[in-house]
Amino acid sequence: MKRTIFGVAAALALAASAPCAHAQSFINVLTGGTSGVYYPLGVAIGKIYGDKILNVKTQVQATKASVENLILLQQGRGELAFTLGDSLKAAWDGDEEAGFKTKLDKLRTIGAIYPNYIQIVATTESGIKTLADLKAKSLSVGAPKSGTELNSRAILSAAGMSYKDLGKVEYLPFAESVDLMKNRQLGATLQSAGLGVASLKDLSTSSPITVVSVPKETVDKIGPPFIAATIPANTYTGQDKDVPTAAVVNYLVTSSAVSDDLAYQMTKLVYESLPELRNAHAAGKEIKLETAAAGSPVPLHPGAIRYYKEKGLIK
Repeated sequence: MKRTIFGVAAALALAASAPCAHAQSFINVLTGGTSGVYYPLGVAIGKIYGDKILNVKTQVQATKASVENLILLQQGRGELAFTLGDSLKAAWDGDEEAGFKTKLDKLRTIGAIYPNYIQIVATTESGIKTLADLKAKSLSVGAPKSGTELNSRAILSAAGMSYKDLGKVEYLPFAESVDLMKNRQLGATLQSAGLGVASLKDLSTSSPITVVSVPKETVDKIGPPFIAATIPANTYTGQDKDVPTAAVVNYLVTSSAVSDDLAYQMTKLVYESLPELRNAHAAGKEIKLETAAAGSPVPLHPGAIRYYKEKGLIK
């Protein structure tokens, strides 16, 4: 009898000490609109995790992007999210004007990825060629609760304008904005995304466009995390010259509720699967391990820190 009891106890102890990797894990990847850059990259990451993390089930969720993603993470409704750096800072600070009623204290960074370029594109027939030309014209500023919409406010403010100076403001995701422009119901769209975003490629192949510059002096008025950048010539059909603009770094973010081991695997698989991410979208070419651990306004997850220490990025 004693031997039987001892045997059962030993079996239970062995089961309790088994690696937690055998338990089913779930990773919901929070992205953005399906016509943006977050979504195809998120689909690629979801597949990588599903294929390479033992006993994990993944889901990729299309969302309104940065602001909504961070709120969902705080609520425990996602395990990985894409976000713009300025939205991430606002969430950590509890910036109510940016859409965060309280400080989102559960956020933890996985790593920096690629920069978002502020891409202001107008139909040629709208006559919009400069930021000043947007006055009294119609502009789509991005979906509500999106990083793009926060970027729109920042750019217009630095240029000495607000939404009140515009003729009409539309709060629409990328694809819907382009549909209105094709139908001559909208003059311009501001899209904060990686270069070669599908929505603007689609627009440029169907209508003559003007890519509106954001001068360096305007970018400097905003300051970090905005930096001066360039949209290279021929990024879009009919764009035959380089166009100065602003850029903001994107981050992959998780929650403090995610285990150290899972966060470690999530981090490692992103930065060791860069060829797959480059194949998913051109913006993937700008994701670099060397800069992954730098610059986040939110603490790195301990699991991410472990990976970066292994790679010599953190001492």
